[in-house]
Amino acid sequence: MQWHNQHPAANLARTLQPLADCLHDITMNDNINGATAPLANGDGATEPQPLFQIVEALEAVHSAQSTNESRKQASIFLEQAKTSREAPYHGFTLASDRSQSPVVRHFALSLLEYAIKHNWTEYSLEQSNTLKGWVLQLAQDVNGQDPLYVRNKIAQLWVELAKRSWASEWMDMDELLVRLWAGPLVQKELVLLVLETLSEDVFNREDSAAALRGTQLNKACVDVFTPASVLAENFPARDTDVNVRFGDEGWLARFGDLLEWCLRNGVGTDEEVRSCAIKTLAALRAAMQWVMHKATAAVNCTEHICKSLAAPSVPVQMAAVETLHALYSRTYFQDDEFLALVCPMYSAESVNLLKRLYEWSVVDATSIGEEKYLLSKKFSEMISHLGNFIEQKPLLIPVGSDMPGFLNLMLNIMNHQSMTVSLPVLSTWVKLLRSDTTGQSDAFNPLVGSLLDICSRRLIKYESLPEDSDDPSLVFLLEDIDTMPERHAFVGIYRRYCVQVVETIVKRRPFDAMCHILAQTSHSLKTLYDGQPTFQAETYAKNSIPALRVDAHFTVVEAALKGYVKWVDSHGSRPQRDEIERSTTEDNLESWCEQLLGMNFQDPLIKKRVLQLAVTFSTTALDKRAGFMLKVLEHILMTRPEDNQAYPVYSDAVRDLQNDCTHELHRLAMKMPDHLLRYQVVYNQLEAKVNDIIAGGGLDDRQRLAFFMFLFIITTLSHRATSIDSQLRESRLQSFVTPIRLSWQDAELTRSISTFQGFCNLLGLGKVQEYLVSRQVHKIEEWSQYQLDAEGRAIQTELNERFQLLPLRPTKSFIGVSNDKLVKGSATYNTACALWQDVIPVILPNLLQFLSHCHAFHNPLNWTGLPEELRPIVTRVLTDRFWQAGISSGSKDDFYARVGNTRTTMEGFASSIRGTVRMVRETCYSILFCMSRLDIHFYGFVELPGPLARALFADAHALSSHQMSVLLNVARFLVDDCPVNLRAHFLPPILASLFAQVDNKVSSEWEQLMEKAQATSDNDGLTQEMKEESILRQLTYSAVLMVAGLLDPQRETKPHAAEGVAQALVGNSSPTQLPKIERRHSMRDFILSSDAILAPLLEFCTHALRLRDQRCCSVIIRVFRSIVSKFSEDRPDIREFICNEVLRASITSLHEDYFVDLQRELAQLIATIFILYSPHSNTPRQILLSLPGIEEHKLDQVAKQLLTASSGRQQRALILDLLQGLRGQSIAEQGQIARPPQNSKSAAREKRTALQHLMTGGQEANRNRAGTPDLGGLVDMFH
Repeated sequence: MQWHNQHPAANLARTLQPLADCLHDITMNDNINGATAPLANGDGATEPQPLFQIVEALEAVHSAQSTNESRKQASIFLEQAKTSREAPYHGFTLASDRSQSPVVRHFALSLLEYAIKHNWTEYSLEQSNTLKGWVLQLAQDVNGQDPLYVRNKIAQLWVELAKRSWASEWMDMDELLVRLWAGPLVQKELVLLVLETLSEDVFNREDSAAALRGTQLNKACVDVFTPASVLAENFPARDTDVNVRFGDEGWLARFGDLLEWCLRNGVGTDEEVRSCAIKTLAALRAAMQWVMHKATAAVNCTEHICKSLAAPSVPVQMAAVETLHALYSRTYFQDDEFLALVCPMYSAESVNLLKRLYEWSVVDATSIGEEKYLLSKKFSEMISHLGNFIEQKPLLIPVGSDMPGFLNLMLNIMNHQSMTVSLPVLSTWVKLLRSDTTGQSDAFNPLVGSLLDICSRRLIKYESLPEDSDDPSLVFLLEDIDTMPERHAFVGIYRRYCVQVVETIVKRRPFDAMCHILAQTSHSLKTLYDGQPTFQAETYAKNSIPALRVDAHFTVVEAALKGYVKWVDSHGSRPQRDEIERSTTEDNLESWCEQLLGMNFQDPLIKKRVLQLAVTFSTTALDKRAGFMLKVLEHILMTRPEDNQAYPVYSDAVRDLQNDCTHELHRLAMKMPDHLLRYQVVYNQLEAKVNDIIAGGGLDDRQRLAFFMFLFIITTLSHRATSIDSQLRESRLQSFVTPIRLSWQDAELTRSISTFQGFCNLLGLGKVQEYLVSRQVHKIEEWSQYQLDAEGRAIQTELNERFQLLPLRPTKSFIGVSNDKLVKGSATYNTACALWQDVIPVILPNLLQFLSHCHAFHNPLNWTGLPEELRPIVTRVLTDRFWQAGISSGSKDDFYARVGNTRTTMEGFASSIRGTVRMVRETCYSILFCMSRLDIHFYGFVELPGPLARALFADAHALSSHQMSVLLNVARFLVDDCPVNLRAHFLPPILASLFAQVDNKVSSEWEQLMEKAQATSDNDGLTQEMKEESILRQLTYSAVLMVAGLLDPQRETKPHAAEGVAQALVGNSSPTQLPKIERRHSMRDFILSSDAILAPLLEFCTHALRLRDQRCCSVIIRVFRSIVSKFSEDRPDIREFICNEVLRASITSLHEDYFVDLQRELAQLIATIFILYSPHSNTPRQILLSLPGIEEHKLDQVAKQLLTASSGRQQRALILDLLQGLRGQSIAEQGQIARPPQNSKSAAREKRTALQHLMTGGQEANRNRAGTPDLGGLVDMFH
């Protein structure tokens, strides 16, 4: 290739002439003026044909008059032009020609960029020097007339050259930069951008080119940025044979000098100076993330940056704050570095500057200025880091520091109306208060009241406020976070921090803090309805302001109780004095609670919170006060709210209160004091009271059952009272369990559920099919508008009544109570085992029949006799309705209101059907889980695994994605609780069936979802598709997390207390002898050694690599990386599967644009497979050679480098470089010049992504709903 010959365009012209001719004709026709004159060069001669074609093609691409076909042809031509051998010369020629438009010059620079990125290794030394010379010439010629994006592109070219040749064959780069630095400001800005980008690529980004030369580039950057004196002092023995620096001062010092000059020369008024200051700070910010702290201190960087905080320019202030944030977000500072860089920020002068900047940046919720508000957010994050240092090295902070002023600044930021601004500092307060060193400091005493007040105000449930509320914090929340799920996650995190602040303060200062909190709450309760309408049942709303206020204050009290209990457990350092104060405090607490119970609230939800709080007091701080517990118990038993069904919302709240009363009874029973349990008379009185309440009527079956469970719990716990006769206790317990056992032994029940039809008749479902057919439900479009007749309503009633007659709910309730918080080997555990060991074998056969038929009911094939045209309605009938935050229209309360309003419609009829089946199914799940907690008494049945696997998974494919997620969760518990010695017998049929069904379900659902994405156009269809996609992602994530949990190398085997007596217990559980107890080992090793489980598991994991869910794909990549090494020496069958299927799936995903954010992880997996398996198999090599563009000599070179690579980063870089032509591209990479945002919200949303590091489970953004275009013949990649 001769770039310097007289006619360098000849090859490109011959190669692309046919396409160019077509393009020329199109462009001529599309020209606005109807004609296109040939472009001329500087001396008037006609421009070479290829350059003319490039210019015309760019005009066709960017002209609004171009047709789609001409734009497409032009784009193809331009992409092909990049691959031409003469492209670098064309690029330099056009880029250096200032008569060309900026668009042309920018594309010309991309020709040079393509040559550097893709062809650099193929160039000779002469060619690479020529290319470098062109780039240096372009940099030298930069001036202020060049558009910013052209200058940025030139800087990027410089960086691409540096990453490939600096500190090896290119040794004078630093000198060239220094000489440019001596030029005008525009050249200084170019140098700043070069060094900023180089810093980012070498140290902060996953750049493949930089990673390949990581050691050289790291050392070179340190050399040129750090002052020579600092290097000589800290590395006196460093190698100086290879010298890449020019001058002794280093770039940090030069940056500081330039920033100082900008601040003195009109940074607030001169746009050019302001731009230079911002770029200088940006370069400093990039360097602060890696440069030596001693170098930063030596050149007084923090002093220069802090001066920028006072600059009369918000962008400059923002850049300064970001730079300080980058510095102080680094976690490790040596003591001398801490004194030099961190402690000055605590001085009175610095604190005053920070305080003034913050106060100036505060914006009002009624007028949110975007620039100042963003500054407040970043400023808060920076102050948070500074605050964290107080906890890390408190003893090093100088005595003269203004710590009270800094703490007050943190308090003011925490009090900001925006929770987004407040949250970073709030998290720092938690750390400071929790620290044993700083938490006891007297400096916090003046701030405690304010901290408690802020937390009390912020614990209100903002997500329950109406969106049109004028509450400032809600206004900011809506401004910051667009979607409901993210808001819920954010306020949940914020509330947890507030609770931790309250809890920690009370633990440190229990008496004063408790008094403050209770006084604050009492005042709020007395003024609850001030400014609010009085309570009216007819206008009742669940989320009224008074109810939300009560909930917030009671949450503060509950947090305070947790802190108080922790203080009591530690009991202070002064036992006698603490005991006196504790007794006094508890007297006050009891008195306060009695006053609370004496208050008369009409709102059922407020009554509910009062009951909950009273029980919390009784079971925590006042758990030794039996008299108070009896008062609370009496209050619960006497709470009989009057229902008024004329007002549905109020009536629902009353029922909610009634249900909560029974729940609070159970909580109270679980904490019944031992000395109360000793007295038979106490139990007799409670039993008599319960019997009176039940005899009084007005209770449904669920409530009656709850009262019996209350007595059952007390009886179960009575083992703690040794004075009670054990035979009496066992007799009482058996009196509860015997009716359950007899109901399961009923011959009629066994006969009924022996067949699917009998199961349907038992539940009343047999009439459902006939009713749906007779009403021709498939012809009804709006089920919610079709009112049921008398027969339909009668079937609804019968469904509910028949379920109540089944033994499922009582069994679930009593065995659930027996298993609550069981600790194996404890007295409670032994009692539960003795109580249920003879009942479990009676329950299991019929229980599995119930479960099997429930799953079969979802399969339309089992609806025999149903006309073919009605079969699609089976899925519709059995698909659950639910509300999804951020997707469903309206609020959750609106959804429940709509559901309630359709109870007597065909939609309500379908809800009754699926509700009955769901209750049976999920009750069976609960019973199985409770049984699994009893160890050998469940897992010890030799005949169980096969029938259990069939009952769980035979018809699981017919379940919806949501229902499958529930089943998966149940299966996970069954697997986790399996004793180690029984794994080989119990788990293979369970896990093999599970992964086979999950793979089938997940893969088919994703395939259907992708097909729907192509076809859906209407809004209703799109909303439904979004719901389905959200649920499917949840199912997929649950499945991959289960895989990751099972194969986690750090997973520890759970101890099983009953394991030592397993064989003795077998005789009581099953007549069949169990397999011999095997050696204890990890679940991971067990699964990897079990072919029956491993085969479907690997199939699922391989398919998961191709699913359109980046979160799930990332988990599976980590799973594969953790297990690949297990098969490097043996198991050639598994090794070949991974070499073929897993490697192909990884490469295919690497190719697609959707997975662009996972390219680093995919590349690491590919590298791992190649490195570990290539010595034993030729398959990885053959797979890679089959890819288009992969040449054998290049692969051999990469293979050698992979084996000697010193880090994972280098391995990834080698793979990414090898597959450069096949990698997918992000949206940003696909464009040539970034277009301005379409609306003002776009920029704000980009800035809001800073919240994501505080939130869990974020949503994937910018998903291409239409799928990924074919960018390289993926179908034909493997051959």
